[in-house]
Amino acid sequence: MRGDTTKKSLAIVFTGDEFGDGGKYIAKTLKDHSVKASFFLTGRFYRNPQFRPVVKQLKKDGHYLGAHSNEHLLYCDWKNRDSLLVTEDSFKTDLQNNYTEMESFAVKKKDARYFLPPFEWYNDTIAARTNEMDLQLINYTPGTLSHTDYTTPNAKNYRSSEIIYNSIIDYEQMKGLNGFILLLHVGTDPKRRDKFYHHLPQLLKLLKSKNYSLKKIDELLKF
Repeated sequence: MRGDTTKKSLAIVFTGDEFGDGGKYIAKTLKDHSVKASFFLTGRFYRNPQFRPVVKQLKKDGHYLGAHSNEHLLYCDWKNRDSLLVTEDSFKTDLQNNYTEMESFAVKKKDARYFLPPFEWYNDTIAARTNEMDLQLINYTPGTLSHTDYTTPNAKNYRSSEIIYNSIIDYEQMKGLNGFILLLHVGTDPKRRDKFYHHLPQLLKLLKSKNYSLKKIDELLKF
């Protein structure tokens, strides 16, 4: 959930499943700022014809491409985390199918051993089963509201881009972002018109001004 807290390094990670509207913008922004990021995408995302050009561009630009499950399954109950909703076989088959889709972009499993679970929701059994597949389960670092950039105005947990951005600034000022895994989304529901990825240029400038080194997840954690 976090890298070395003694170093001013952090990783920006993006997850993607059914929405990819920010893909081109994000890829261009990262390239313009000479920043490498990490993208954890579902099998559905990888095989979506609309998203293939973006995935190819991300790989060409040297970003980390990882797995986020094949069908974006919910592994355990929201209220009772110990209650599994998937069998061992269905979990492993689904995850392997994610890696199969990644192979069509020449991304080998051995080069993408970090796994960010769907919904960022899991328990110790899921973590153990991930290890059995010779993979390392990770999650975002708590403390900011970056992960809420998917919320829509009609939802109780909605957070505007301004609130999200300020939460990052506030946390950095109070505790710093050393070793942080900062999670954002490649795309969001059309009902959310206030897209946080449009604040990415501003965010990258801020982090650089604070002398943070922006790394890919495999560089930050070195599994």
